[in-house]
Amino acid sequence: MPVRTYRVALVSGFGPTHKNDRYVRGTLFDPKAAPTVERGYFAGRGNFSLRELGFEYRGVRYPLMRPRRWTVPHLTTFTLESILDRSGTDVVVIDTADVWNGTAVAPAGTVDVVLLSTTFIWDRATLSKALAWIGEHLPGIPVVLGGQYSNLKWPWIMREHSEVTAVVRGDAELALPMLLAALRRGGLVVDIPNLVHRDGDGAVRANRVEYIDLDAEPAPSFRGRFPSVPYESMRGCPFTCKFCSFPAASPKWRYRSAGKIRDDWVGYAERNGATFVKAMDSTFTVPPTRLRQLLRILPEVGLGWEAYSRANSIRDEATVAALARAHCRTLSIGFESMSEDSLRHMNKKVTAVANRRAFELLRGSPVGYRCSFMVGYPGERPEDYLLTHEFLTEEFAGHFTLSVFGVSDETMPLWEDRERFGIEVLDPANPDFSWRHVGMDVETAYALNHRTLDEVRRRNDAAVLIIWQDAYQRWLMPQLSREGNFAVEKTVERIAMLPRDLPDPRDGLPVLDTLLDTLAAVGCRRGDPRTYSAESLITD
Repeated sequence: MPVRTYRVALVSGFGPTHKNDRYVRGTLFDPKAAPTVERGYFAGRGNFSLRELGFEYRGVRYPLMRPRRWTVPHLTTFTLESILDRSGTDVVVIDTADVWNGTAVAPAGTVDVVLLSTTFIWDRATLSKALAWIGEHLPGIPVVLGGQYSNLKWPWIMREHSEVTAVVRGDAELALPMLLAALRRGGLVVDIPNLVHRDGDGAVRANRVEYIDLDAEPAPSFRGRFPSVPYESMRGCPFTCKFCSFPAASPKWRYRSAGKIRDDWVGYAERNGATFVKAMDSTFTVPPTRLRQLLRILPEVGLGWEAYSRANSIRDEATVAALARAHCRTLSIGFESMSEDSLRHMNKKVTAVANRRAFELLRGSPVGYRCSFMVGYPGERPEDYLLTHEFLTEEFAGHFTLSVFGVSDETMPLWEDRERFGIEVLDPANPDFSWRHVGMDVETAYALNHRTLDEVRRRNDAAVLIIWQDAYQRWLMPQLSREGNFAVEKTVERIAMLPRDLPDPRDGLPVLDTLLDTLAAVGCRRGDPRTYSAESLITD
């Protein structure tokens, strides 16, 4: 009789929402409200919907808003699938997006273990919702957690959630195959590294932590053709920004060599037809010696790529030129603030001068950029934040994000400054939305955030807020330049946010007409979504 394959249900994917989604409530960017907004606010224009926007490319009509999920693998999911595949384990994936929206379906057949990734879970309520779904649809099955949130919160998780069998800390490549083999045998897990578990008496035990050699470990393998693939070249982080708990979850900084990166990328091109790589590391442009090696060897590889960087890695025009030759298309850079005081409070190890230099060097270059900012870091006063507000509204050009500071957990180094800045959390169950300090409170921070976003949309044609784009492919219209696509995104944002900017449709609908004329001038018009091609038209 053939031996039944051990089967794992992997619950993995993105988080349920964006922490700043309150800004788009009641607009076309609000998934729950959009149908009502279309039938209400836009009733005078035939229930206008963003889904109607389309364009012609090479003789075919496509929707403007093409979901990115069609083309790009989810790094965490595919990394875990690759580990399980190498261990000979059968796996069925349940996308967490389906759990959050209530459409997830339990897999048919037997499931031996449920694995829940917490990489994109950031609070107790979200974790509890995921575990409740597992308990209802896959009852009585061992549940194993892994990822950023459970790495940080495992003492609380094991104390409060008896349904959790174990937590994998750090590198799953070591622990997961050993754990599954032990569970299959019904044996002990005492000697498995990187594992938190309960012993026979119910006491929680944290086993020793070990690290894999990233250069020796094969990169995750992808089945099928993927024009864009995600990539992880390091674990941990060499920096100690006080708002970030990432180093606490992965204390040892390790990275793949430049040669290993090149070989992995060539492999993805040959096996999967990849033409683009999304490096998901905290900072791909360090260490400097590796970056210099990469800039010498990547031009011959020929793959486009994007990555995260720090502003002070963009030193001069020669660096930007080398990045362009190496086919770097976009860098995501955490500017965080244009206040020197705020940056010092964060221990960012980057100055506002370096931020401005990076912006000026990248602006107009072949290398795109996405710059992130925050408001409300402990010690920051409204007058400190005004420097960031003025930079965004008056000077900045390109893609940007602006987040409200959040107190995600007690491992953040900022707690060293609790007394200095009078940091308080009023609701421990909801810390991101209940803090205050000597500079401001959370509601003041949200008011400043919204004011800046409103003014940038109205006053700065060159600055484009990233708040919806990550769900869709770039570029929206492949026949347009980067600047042309920026203009399309800006126009889409102004259309979607009309209910916020002009709450009375009598004021907003004439503006809609003007904005639709702007899109029509570049070939994007309203149409019947049912007539658009279902082909993905991959532009990532």
